[in-house]
Amino acid sequence: MEVRGARTVGVRTCLEVAMSAQPDHAPVPPAPIAPTAAAQLLAQLRVSARAERWVPAFEQDWSRALEDSRHSYSLTPLHDVVRAWLARLDAAPAVDAFLASGRDDSDGVGLADALDGRR
Repeated sequence: MEVRGARTVGVRTCLEVAMSAQPDHAPVPPAPIAPTAAAQLLAQLRVSARAERWVPAFEQDWSRALEDSRHSYSLTPLHDVVRAWLARLDAAPAVDAFLASGRDDSDGVGLADALDGRR
C-alpha cells in the first residue's frame, strides 16, 4: 500500500471518517441573531401601541440578561431575550384580534410557558 501525506490510496483515514460522521440526534441550532437585533427590537417596541408597558419591561429583561452574560461569558441570555420579545411582537396582532373578538380567555397560557414548550 502506497502512502501519500496523511492518506492512504484507496482507503479513507480515521480522521476523514470521523469528520464526515454526523450524529442523527444533533439539535438544530436556533437562527442567528444579528448584533443590532436588540437595538432594532427596541426601536420597534418604542413605536408599538404597547410602548408604555413594553419598553420598560424589555429594558429590565435586557439588563438582567446582560448581567447573566457577564457572569456566564455567554451570549445565550441576550439571544433568549431578543427571541422572546420578537415572539411577543409577532404574536401581538393575533392577540389583539383575539381580544377584539370577545372570546373567553380565562383558560390562557402564559408566554413563558408557551415558549418553554418550543425549546
